[in-house]
Amino acid sequence: MMTPEELKGAVRAEIDRRAHEAVALSVEILKAPEAGFREVKTAARVADAFRRLSIPYEDGIAVTGLKAILDSGNPGPTVAVMAELDSLIVPGHPHADPATGAAHACGHHCQIGALAAVAMGLMAPGIMADLSGRVALLVVPAEEYIEIGYRDGLRRDGVLEFLAGKPEFIRLGALDDVDMAMMIHTTSSPEGAKFAVSGSNNGMVAKLVKFEGVAAHAGAAPHAGVNALNASMIALTAIHAQRETYRDEDSVRIHPIITRGGAAVSSVPADVRLETFVRARSVEAVTSASSKVDRALRAGALAVGGSVTIQTLPGYLPIRNDGAMLDLFRGNASALVGAGAIVDLGHRPGSTDMGDVSQLMPVIHPYVRASTGLAHGADYLIGDYDLAVTTAAKAMAMTVIDLLSDGAKRAHDVKSAYKAPMTKQGYLTFMRGILDEATYRE
Repeated sequence: MMTPEELKGAVRAEIDRRAHEAVALSVEILKAPEAGFREVKTAARVADAFRRLSIPYEDGIAVTGLKAILDSGNPGPTVAVMAELDSLIVPGHPHADPATGAAHACGHHCQIGALAAVAMGLMAPGIMADLSGRVALLVVPAEEYIEIGYRDGLRRDGVLEFLAGKPEFIRLGALDDVDMAMMIHTTSSPEGAKFAVSGSNNGMVAKLVKFEGVAAHAGAAPHAGVNALNASMIALTAIHAQRETYRDEDSVRIHPIITRGGAAVSSVPADVRLETFVRARSVEAVTSASSKVDRALRAGALAVGGSVTIQTLPGYLPIRNDGAMLDLFRGNASALVGAGAIVDLGHRPGSTDMGDVSQLMPVIHPYVRASTGLAHGADYLIGDYDLAVTTAAKAMAMTVIDLLSDGAKRAHDVKSAYKAPMTKQGYLTFMRGILDEATYRE
């Protein structure tokens, strides 16, 4: 039986030997981006990679997701390594799909290559047999919470219940046999770092908003109409007026967009649509900010004599990274790149559905600084695929070995020490309780 350090050395060597395969997979996915719950070609590439590795897998989970298991044959916990299938929509990105505008402006394609590299490393001769438990390889759709109207249509058609991949994985039972989970995300900051860890991220809810007025000739008889666009502008101004009421420590972020501004310039706008997120550091802060946004939306409709329909949809819960797992990851990342290249980001105001998983089990969601440009921007590009894919995979695989070697003692310790905020049923009940739709008129 090999020692944990010998296991890590063998895994690193195997990842190095096959690094070109993992990087090639990431680059293939970069060139064919697909937004959430549309990742058919991306999922097919992942399935092909699993077949080449001779790993049995299940597909079609939450529309396009996949799940594979590496089993040591020895009893023990299950550690999940996760990756995300979807892209954003950033039409100006150099690798954007010219037809859809989909683009990997957040680096998810590197997660898939890194997951494949983890599998390659752990499948090296003798590795899994010296571990206790299983490694679940979970490739999840739709982390980017975009195209809300499209996804809500899938919900109304019964294709899914929640509008993001990991909540759907939870609902469908794909995480029922998982005890803890990890994934890694690319980032372009801060300068001087190679890896970064954080303690928490914002949670959020999403809103679909429809202002309705009365159409009329915009030149000849505007007095006969009710301008829904004016209602929306008053509402947006009222949302801005609330900003000074939010506490800095709650990290509130509200960023609406207008997705429909009217039918024709010659007609008083009678149908105007908005989408927005309401993000904050805690569930309580999200709830408070959400109610203020609703007040502002109602005020816009009331001011012009129109109506507004507000649909609030469950989004993501705040993430809580497990300290014990982060310590293991930090130690392994330090062994690869040096302790001085690891930084702590503290709280992150963005949101991830890994936060939902953290309500049920210990998770970590570290970052690898391998990109340049602004996240979600047209200039966000991976500058170092060796770091983003190969080195990231080594850090995760080494952490899996720490957890599952020596009879999985550390995994058992992590699992027993973690006090999950929610049960699965409690989580589902809470998320379903967020869903709300109401219409307000003068």
